[in-house]
Amino acid sequence: MAVDRAQGSGSYGSSRFMLVASLVGLVLAAIGITVLIDKEGGQKLLASIYDILGNAAGAEALRNGQGDQFFAKLLLVAIALLVGVGGIWLLFTSLSLLVERLRPAVRDRILPLVFIAPAVLLLAIYLVYPAIVTVIGSFQDEQGAFTLANWASLATPPFLEILRNNILWLVVGTSGSVGLGLLTAALFDRIRRESLAKVFVFLPLAISLVGATVIWKFVYAWAPPSQPQYGLLNAIWTALPFGFEPIAWATTFPINIPAEIVILIWLQTGFAMVVFSAAIKGVSTEVLEAARLDGASELQLFVRVVVPAIRGTIVTVTTTIAIVTLKIFDIVMSISGGRNHDDVVAVRMFAEMFQFFNDGRAAALATVLFIAVLPVMILNLRNFRRQAAM
Repeated sequence: MAVDRAQGSGSYGSSRFMLVASLVGLVLAAIGITVLIDKEGGQKLLASIYDILGNAAGAEALRNGQGDQFFAKLLLVAIALLVGVGGIWLLFTSLSLLVERLRPAVRDRILPLVFIAPAVLLLAIYLVYPAIVTVIGSFQDEQGAFTLANWASLATPPFLEILRNNILWLVVGTSGSVGLGLLTAALFDRIRRESLAKVFVFLPLAISLVGATVIWKFVYAWAPPSQPQYGLLNAIWTALPFGFEPIAWATTFPINIPAEIVILIWLQTGFAMVVFSAAIKGVSTEVLEAARLDGASELQLFVRVVVPAIRGTIVTVTTTIAIVTLKIFDIVMSISGGRNHDDVVAVRMFAEMFQFFNDGRAAALATVLFIAVLPVMILNLRNFRRQAAM
């Protein structure tokens, strides 16, 4: 009995110590967050450290925007890691310790919320709050006054061209990726070396968008007619017996936009193929055999049996690729930066914010992108619920 009491008091003391330590850690994490929110937080904190170490000259230089800014940024990275990893762990630890002190009936009801609430809070801070601020900012000018000028500018010809380009990317890029993915999945399902064939189609997905763009820039490379064509496409184009002249595929409007969309299709086809292949293999063999006995051809079998059976998967893949296509940035930015009538919303938003410093117009473009993505996300969620109910 005495041993049990000693163990109970020891565990109680350990639990109390952990609770106090967690609360102290949370206070430090809150201080770290305030440092991260401040644009000059790293400089100010490093300057305070220099003051403690007796380096008054270095502290004064940092406060004046001079001195060694590298260590200030490095300090911010360290704080972000500590707050992001250690702060979350301390938050869960302290909350669980507090809940454990409640009555069992109350504890069982609150404990699930302990694990959900921090995630919801983080989503609200890092997703919901920035989205609201962005929408509000789209209706403000540089002084913060209400204005509709940012939205009115989107009706001008340059911005209408950007919206047209995004629609072209959405329609051609999404349909091309989904169509080729479905076709290759259906064809590879009938060959002997299926896994090996899938590897070659899926391999481009392991490459980043920027890396894939660099590869295709060599494919689209152009040289004057008097020089050898080191670009693969122009080498084939000029070698044809009709005597074609080399073309700057990546920079000549309007062929540059389809040339860029090809890069996205090359990357996303592998993703679509893998998902469709798994879905096709899940189609009931009994249904397929029954259709064959009824005299259905292979094309009819695919169109009228396989495709309806994997309709949910097709919707999921289509919406996923559509979201990627709507937010396209890397390919256009790496090829031309949107300077050859191939600009898109994300690239223009980046230029407005970081080159022209027009935050209101950038916020309006971001809001347009959000509005465009929202119906696709809702469609995807409804499809998930439909599949879960089946």
